[in-house]
Amino acid sequence: MNRNYALLLILLTWMFQVSSACGDEAVAEPEVSYFADKQRGWFWYEVLPEPVLGKKPEPDLLKSAPSQSETNDKQPKVEVPPPTQATQIPPDEPAPLSSAWLRKNMESYLNQAIDDPSHENVAAFYYLQRVMMDKAERFTNAARYVVMSDPQLDETVRRPIATYAANEANHQASVAAERALKDIAGQAGILFFFRSDCAYCHVQAPILSMLERAYGFKVYAVSLDGLPMPNGLFGNFKLDRGQAALLGVEQTPAMFLMKPPKKIVPLSQGVLSLEEMTGRILLAGKEAGWIDPSQYQTTQGIRSTPMLLPTAGSISPTTAQDPLSLIQALQNSAQFGSNP
Repeated sequence: MNRNYALLLILLTWMFQVSSACGDEAVAEPEVSYFADKQRGWFWYEVLPEPVLGKKPEPDLLKSAPSQSETNDKQPKVEVPPPTQATQIPPDEPAPLSSAWLRKNMESYLNQAIDDPSHENVAAFYYLQRVMMDKAERFTNAARYVVMSDPQLDETVRRPIATYAANEANHQASVAAERALKDIAGQAGILFFFRSDCAYCHVQAPILSMLERAYGFKVYAVSLDGLPMPNGLFGNFKLDRGQAALLGVEQTPAMFLMKPPKKIVPLSQGVLSLEEMTGRILLAGKEAGWIDPSQYQTTQGIRSTPMLLPTAGSISPTTAQDPLSLIQALQNSAQFGSNP
């Protein structure tokens, strides 16, 4: 009996120590009795909740955040200039009522007046049209005065407009053309390729015959098919021996200016009238150097005047930006490189 009592006392002491150790870590909530929840038994797996640690106090955002005034003091202040006329108008926008502005906006004013023909819209369009007409009239008056004051710009110096003066210019041109054609005929002849069955060759041959009689051109006729023309003109023709292929003849009649020994200038591969033929002969003679350029200009009924043809690179970009400097540069280049 004493032995059992001693064991019971030891067991109670051990249980008291265990309960004291667990009591330090116990949660404030009351422990559920085994007899109240006996369904779980002794070996029910259960995850204990994590202990709740104390939260650190959050910093006071209102105290740590800088004030609006402090922020403004730290940032550099940018001074905004007051709006001016230059900042209000885009740099690429033309000035109001300038020629560029009218070209850009005139159509929109017209469309607005058509779509909404109110008194204000229609009047605004016509007022702008009057502005354009007044600008054109002012320019015309200034242009007339400038042109009549400068012989290099006055076209009546080169070619008169009055009827009696124009007739005299035409007469002088005819005399000069006849003289120039005779000069060319003394240096070059006409190479004429034909076919006996070519109807266009038949009507071209009399024109060439007139050039022979009027100006002294020598016509060298070459038959591509070896037969003469039915009208009997240029009966002393030569046979084609590859000359046509060498000169690129594709159509007949084909005509070339030929200056011995090797100078050949094409005129046409088709029918030409007498006026067209003489005009081409004069132009070919001028390009070939057989007549003087001033002589050719006189054959066109135009008085020989200095030409505004400056050499490449003779006018700098700076000179071109200044109107007075540009005028002087063009005048000097025309006087230097022109014929009297």
